[in-house]
Amino acid sequence: MASIGSLTGIATTKEMPTTRRGLRTREALVKAARVVFERDGFLNARLVDITAEATCSIGTFYTYFEGKEEVFAAVIEAARHDMLHPGMPHVPEDEGPAAVIEASNRAYLVAYKRNAKLMKLMQQVAMIDPRFEEVRARSARAFGERNARRIKELQDRGLADPTVDPELAARALSLMVSRLAFECFALEEGPRDLEEIVAVCTRLWVNGLNLSA
Repeated sequence: MASIGSLTGIATTKEMPTTRRGLRTREALVKAARVVFERDGFLNARLVDITAEATCSIGTFYTYFEGKEEVFAAVIEAARHDMLHPGMPHVPEDEGPAAVIEASNRAYLVAYKRNAKLMKLMQQVAMIDPRFEEVRARSARAFGERNARRIKELQDRGLADPTVDPELAARALSLMVSRLAFECFALEEGPRDLEEIVAVCTRLWVNGLNLSA
């Protein structure tokens, strides 16, 4: 099984634990690290505070992570997975593509809102460590690629404008939603009413793709 560092691009010599106890301990350290990072920021966070939050020793920490950067990468990966797979509810096919887009936007925005502090911190860390900028870029590409496949499926079904490049449209629309989420939830600038944001994002998706009902 790949280590978290290999998933985020942050090099590590540590392997994922293979026992349930090891997995629980590592998960506890990641959860504790998130609490400390969100509370104190990346630069001020100390390993002693993370281990105290997780009620374990420094020695135990080094069993799973090389240092602060590596555990931060693990925290980011957990948040990235949460937002990429937020658990969207099933939408009946007869409700049409707009309903699916609305449900998808809502699920993403709810997940972004609960990770907003971390997303703000991630941007700050990326400015001083280019490895984390690549992590951010990789995550954006994952969202864009997934949405491009969805747009192509709608085009193949005759429901979306076939003249729109699906990859470029996906990048534009995905970046729009993520940037709006960042400003509303992480920076707390502009409206923060979830349903209002969902409605605007969905309308722009529908209009941008010229969707048929």
